[in-house]
Amino acid sequence: MPTPAGHRPVRPKSADHAVNIAPPSLNLPHFTNADIQMPNDSTTPFPADHPPSSVPTFKQLSRTPLVPEAVLKRHGAYCAIDTRFRAAARVLQCIWLKAQGIATAASDDHSAAGAHSSFGSTLSADAANAGKNFLHPDIHRLALQEWLLCEDDAAIDEERLFGNALSSMPLVFNLFGLLALDHELATAVFRRLLPNFVHSVERIIFEHSPGRREDRFLADRTAFDLAVRVITPDGEQATVFIETKYSESMEGPAARIRDRYNEASKQVRLYRDADSASLRSTALEQLWREHMLAQLAVDNGVTPRAIFMALGPRLNRRVQAAFRLYEAELINADQREPDRVAFAPLTLETVIDAIAAAGALDPAEALWRRYCDFDQVYRLSMEVLAGGENCSSASQPSVTSRRALPPARRSLPPSGRRCTNQVPTRAKRTSGTAKQAVA
Repeated sequence: MPTPAGHRPVRPKSADHAVNIAPPSLNLPHFTNADIQMPNDSTTPFPADHPPSSVPTFKQLSRTPLVPEAVLKRHGAYCAIDTRFRAAARVLQCIWLKAQGIATAASDDHSAAGAHSSFGSTLSADAANAGKNFLHPDIHRLALQEWLLCEDDAAIDEERLFGNALSSMPLVFNLFGLLALDHELATAVFRRLLPNFVHSVERIIFEHSPGRREDRFLADRTAFDLAVRVITPDGEQATVFIETKYSESMEGPAARIRDRYNEASKQVRLYRDADSASLRSTALEQLWREHMLAQLAVDNGVTPRAIFMALGPRLNRRVQAAFRLYEAELINADQREPDRVAFAPLTLETVIDAIAAAGALDPAEALWRRYCDFDQVYRLSMEVLAGGENCSSASQPSVTSRRALPPARRSLPPSGRRCTNQVPTRAKRTSGTAKQAVA
């Protein structure tokens, strides 16, 4: 079967800190890598594409594979409004769940027509409650702890966290949970990602805000996926505030624009044009809010220094485009004031590479296999197209173009199943939709 050229394993020759927490049941890859893509004219002094002392360990495809509709239907991954990346990412999660023997909501749930009425990327209630959405039991326990002891008014949706394999919420814990449990490893990783800013990692906090609904900040619920408390090479305390994306299309939902946002946009002195309409667009407004919040944390003495880091898969073109467009709105690094918070856009692949280079090769491979190994999706699609697998049994309404949105994976049919991503029964204690700045 054909496979893209260049997919050979490359392992680090040396490691600063070895650790192995990957369960034996994980089916680890024997190929793949991480090409990095952020432009060289970045306004931040912390290059996203080639962190110092980092040797790429995995190899990514050049673009997201186009997934045949038959494959999507066969795996319970058909969603009419998915972008090309989200469709492939949904299939990748279905592949991972099946490989791990994890029951899904779609396993025993079919409509009368034989089609899945739940997505194959949604865990069954029992699997969700057992913590199967996480790469290791220790990470599951950490997620439970952070949920139960979350900050007041934190917007954590436990159904997405525990039951939706495609969500970026469990990705945050799978990616950074091991680092939160091992600060020596966290230090090795962040030194590679931000060598001029991080000397050591002191603490990692999930779903954090320096002050929800406080007027001195944004007077809303804007929060970061992660706050990493660090000591800089100069011995100062500092914070890396992190926002993580995975399959998002950057189409909302967006927060209601408030007067406080307009005031803060001028107050933080980060932007070429504080009144820019682009900052308030659906694709950029969350980055705008969080970067302002990071700067206000510095200005209000919460932390002496900070960096705002945004993470997303290299192949998610919409996420990467949003990062580039947002960066273009910022004052150039050589023109901004020294105490302004820098923006550091990185790829998900870069972080996984850094984890591998720091010695945690098995966890890095497990992360890659689950979230970035789109070669699996390519191979599956090629097998179907080459006639090696019959995926024609499922039936769905034909697709007709109706959307006025930017080009996506496929359009919404007149009477097709929408993307609801319903998670099976779990007690609902969520305090709101994460990322939404609820009044």
